[in-house]
Amino acid sequence: MAPPFTVAAPGGVRIRDRLRVTEGEAAVLRLVGEHLGRLQRTDLAVRVGIGRVKAGQNRRAERKRTLTVGSSSRWAGAMTRVSEDQYQLSLRCLYDERASLRRAVRAVEARLAVPCGRREGKVRGYADQSERWAKQRRLTMLKTRLMRVEARIESGRPGIVAGGRRLAKSRHNLAAARLTEGRWRQRWDAERLFLTADGESGAPHGNYTITVAPDTGEVLLVLPRPLRHLANAPRGRYRLTCTVGFSHRREEWPDRADANRAVRYDVIHDPQRGRWYLDVSWSADTAVLPTPGELRARGGRLLGVDLNADHLAAHVLDSHGNPTGEPLTIPLGLTGPASQRDGHLRAAITRLIAIAERHHCAGIAIEDLGFDEARATGRETTGRGGRGKKFRRTVSGIPTARFRERLRGMAFHAGLVVIAVDPAYTSVWGGRYWKIPLQQHNPQTTVTRHHGASVAIARRALGHRVRRRPGVTAHDRRIVAWRATGQAVLTPGARGTASPPRTASTPTTGGRTRPRRGDRLTLFPDLEDRSRGHPATTRPGRESPAENGRPRQERLQDSCLRLTEGSP
Repeated sequence: MAPPFTVAAPGGVRIRDRLRVTEGEAAVLRLVGEHLGRLQRTDLAVRVGIGRVKAGQNRRAERKRTLTVGSSSRWAGAMTRVSEDQYQLSLRCLYDERASLRRAVRAVEARLAVPCGRREGKVRGYADQSERWAKQRRLTMLKTRLMRVEARIESGRPGIVAGGRRLAKSRHNLAAARLTEGRWRQRWDAERLFLTADGESGAPHGNYTITVAPDTGEVLLVLPRPLRHLANAPRGRYRLTCTVGFSHRREEWPDRADANRAVRYDVIHDPQRGRWYLDVSWSADTAVLPTPGELRARGGRLLGVDLNADHLAAHVLDSHGNPTGEPLTIPLGLTGPASQRDGHLRAAITRLIAIAERHHCAGIAIEDLGFDEARATGRETTGRGGRGKKFRRTVSGIPTARFRERLRGMAFHAGLVVIAVDPAYTSVWGGRYWKIPLQQHNPQTTVTRHHGASVAIARRALGHRVRRRPGVTAHDRRIVAWRATGQAVLTPGARGTASPPRTASTPTTGGRTRPRRGDRLTLFPDLEDRSRGHPATTRPGRESPAENGRPRQERLQDSCLRLTEGSP
């Protein structure tokens, strides 16, 4: 099982503001974006043709000189950098697809090696011949896809669609995409625009190509050489009449721009709303975050979070691994378009951070989830029929990567640390060992195994074992008969053996409240003794139950006679 680790702080910042441009300014921006987009796509094709080579052999300087003729030196540098990033990302996607296909092929071949209706070890054969025949056809299809992917990797020429493969395929089925040909064309042209300017330290306000004044919000951009005739400012620049302010984190951007540190700008067009946006981004300084061991040594609290398809289950734990407060449930509501789902996710994370700050938590513990294996071999390992299909859809709908990225950025800016733990058995052990205790301590709240999983996640992040500590009894040791998991079972002794002495507050049969040597409880009293309490056990020189009715003087004489005769 992998040890818990601290999720790294975000490496950069990206904020956005709207550009309220006129129709003429929008036309100029569109012309510049289309011209630069054609040049960038040409450079991307050249980079793909070069293939897999070392960084010094990708002929970037040569390509940059070619692009400078139709743009400028800095526009050309941004285009070659974007082409290299797209190429490397496509190669990584091919590697991931190859690994996924290999896992699927191994799973199908293992089940095909077992006869129908039988099981060999942990591998179960298919139910009947018809399912086996269908899986043989699927195996052939998977191997064919694997051969194509390996051929692309070997040649070093991944398939890249400028504008997006999903949008390109929707052109052939506009009715299913709920688009008209005109709307599709607008989206396609907007995706293929290129208006990205990389920053440069020492440049005026951190960028030569697109410059934004921090004090006035004025926007200037350098026009490519073929479009310099559209300039309305000196040195081939175009000035927009609108201004930007960047309300979100507005203190950080002016400080960086005034110091002439590198700032990148991207002009984005949204044809559905008919709006233009300006994105500003920069790399953040490397932050050293505390490790899980350091958090535990400091005695800080943690908020354990269990991510599910429709809600977040959370619970606060102290530094000793004890749950405090009541279990929490935060709905996600991941429905609707992508922007709406992202808004719901950010709202849920905002509530998590508010809860952590209210309980003075030092960090948030999550699972290091990754469903690559389940997505690749889900048809073979997650069951058959509608139930298995429903489960696979649920798994594929959990936004694990987006949740982790959003959480680590928002938590870092709130001063919280995010700790990721191994997700093995958190739901199983949380439901087995923590669901019932949490429900007993919170009778007014509906506790699920997901709340138990959140406790297990936080305990694992703090370095504790998931199971409850051996020797911990239930909430009322007089009433509840069962004890904590791992505690030694109480083995009763023989009838009449003595139990520990009474406390001063326990009444006795004689009306005394102070403890004495003979006041001991028997574990299994007789039925007749149970009705009149627990009498004291018989010892030499002490009163027995049978002598309670005799006078004290007679009992003293009998004891003296036994001592005289030498009897015990």
